Amino acid sequence: MKSTREQVLQTLSIYPRSTIIEIAGKVGINAISVRHHITNLLASGLITSEEERHGVGRPRMVFFLSENGLEHFPTSYLRLTKNILNQLKRTISPKELDEMFKEMAEHLSSEYKPLLGNLNMEQKLELLKSVLTKEGFEIQWEKISGHFEIREISCPFFQVGKDHPEVCIFDKSIIANILSISLDRIETKKMGNALCTFIVN
Repeated sequence: MKSTREQVLQTLSIYPRSTIIEIAGKVGINAISVRHHITNLLASGLITSEEERHGVGRPRMVFFLSENGLEHFPTSYLRLTKNILNQLKRTISPKELDEMFKEMAEHLSSEYKPLLGNLNMEQKLELLKSVLTKEGFEIQWEKISGHFEIREISCPFFQVGKDHPEVCIFDKSIIANILSISLDRIETKKMGNALCTFIVN
């Protein structure tokens, strides 16, 4: 049987950005015990936390795995993904690989296209947030000085993207498709190993 600590980590791997109460419900122990484990996991760097607005009232504190926490779980799928991409890059050109990711994004976005004509930009951004959440991303967006800034809080391709940054064209293409804009209107900012921030001009 897995220890409570392992159960808390596994819960956050399946349900990122959970509160202590939500974790307690999933693991089946009281919130005080969860808080104790959360404190230790924060200190060990396996998880991180952030305040999140949730309707009216005070923000709530949510928890999710850090990069070290993600690496705590088996990574055979990661090796397989990287091997597949290495093979693809030996077989097709960079342009063809980009087109493949764009086509994947187009297929995913196509079911939402009938909705887009009736939405303003802010509503499209909220739809985008919902679409990307279903794909394992977590984003926040903000309007700043006449442009929109979309920040990734978590990305399912983060580890893969370190060696294969071309995968980022997938989420960038989803953004372009849902916002009904061209790719050249989106600037990508990435500092070191940080997650992507997209500037929509």
